[in-house]
Amino acid sequence: MSTNAYRAAKATFRHSIYRPSPITYFRHFHTTLPKMTVHNLGTAEAFKEALKTNNVVLLDCFATWCGPCKAIAPLMVKHSNDEKFKDIFFAKIDVDDLPELSQELGVTAMPTFLLFKDGNIEPAEKLIGANPPALAAILTKYAP
Repeated sequence: MSTNAYRAAKATFRHSIYRPSPITYFRHFHTTLPKMTVHNLGTAEAFKEALKTNNVVLLDCFATWCGPCKAIAPLMVKHSNDEKFKDIFFAKIDVDDLPELSQELGVTAMPTFLLFKDGNIEPAEKLIGANPPALAAILTKYAP
């Protein structure tokens, strides 16, 4: 074995002992699931059932091709995991998949946030557009 190959092998061995590779590190993740989540409703019946079973429902009417919808989606997830909004049911519908329900609810632009209270089919609040401070204000207003 040449001296250069010997030195390279010795250095590799030394580095592997004293500096373990990143593959050998163990990452510690939480194994608990979040208590709340954003529910993707696929049918009009699922939406009506959510209204019946929950006192406060925040509905996000979105489209998969909508840029502002994609931008505000992580904020919606963050709010759904917030402890002070634990009694609000967070849901979303794709307006392209449920055009009849979207028309019935009066959705004209995306994203549209509708807040329903006490099972009423008429929304108590309506927010059109991706406006994070206004969304937080609506949630704070109706958080029990």
